[in-house]
Amino acid sequence: MTNSVLYSVLLLSSLGGIAAIILYVASKKFYVYENPLIGEVEDILPSANCGGCGSPGCKAFAEKLVNSEDISSLFCPVGGNETMKLISETLGKEVAEKDPTVAVVRCQGSCDVRPKTTEYQGPKSCAISALIYSGETDCQFGCLGDGDCVSVCKFDAMYMDESTGLPVILTDKCTSCGACVDACPRNIIEMRPRHKKDLKIFVGCLNEDKGGIAKKACEVACIGCSKCEDICPKGAVSMADNLAYIDPVICTLCRKCVDVCPTHSIIETNFPPRKVKKVETEIKANVESVKLNADA
Repeated sequence: MTNSVLYSVLLLSSLGGIAAIILYVASKKFYVYENPLIGEVEDILPSANCGGCGSPGCKAFAEKLVNSEDISSLFCPVGGNETMKLISETLGKEVAEKDPTVAVVRCQGSCDVRPKTTEYQGPKSCAISALIYSGETDCQFGCLGDGDCVSVCKFDAMYMDESTGLPVILTDKCTSCGACVDACPRNIIEMRPRHKKDLKIFVGCLNEDKGGIAKKACEVACIGCSKCEDICPKGAVSMADNLAYIDPVICTLCRKCVDVCPTHSIIETNFPPRKVKKVETEIKANVESVKLNADA
């Protein structure tokens, strides 16, 4: 009995030793060297794994940064310039500084200005809806309202407004990862420069139909009248496919285009109230004075 136990112990020990030797040899033969800089760079990155950099995750992006001689075209939108500066110092490579951006929704066709003409009974997904039908309204270019953009946002920077049926972007939380841009089948979400105090001017419409058709589908649709293009002193507004577009790089935020838009399709955000001209104030005061005298 004792000999049997002893033989069993020796056999198992031998097998364990042989297995250990095989594993050791295999680990040496198939060992893959990883540059320790990859781990250092990955620790600097925000670990969002959002794909905004064009890589499937932060580790993959770290590998690309370490293994590329020129990283001037690579950028982490979530970490921004500060993160890229730290990476530059770690790797000793030059990086390009980029202006911060924020996502904007280029559609303001809420329920009160873009009436429904059909009712969709299928799965609540913008991607599926865009494939099988044109939408519940006569506008074939606007937001479908199923919230695909909100569901892919990893930073809680978006929500669906139940009263308007449109997504709302929380600028303070937006990291410019671009996930919502990729998720929208109608391409109504665009990354635009993040100005101080979140000042923005852009055309909140993508309807390429002619003026009358577009206006019938949505009260605030761009009708392609070109008034904004004519008045812009910097040439920041261009017309194409019956639609105006404001170049965010050229635009100086003067708001002249906003004043002349007959359908109010141009959106302005976070600007202070316009100052009432002195003449208009005097006229209003005179009118009120006349009314008071008449009542007396």
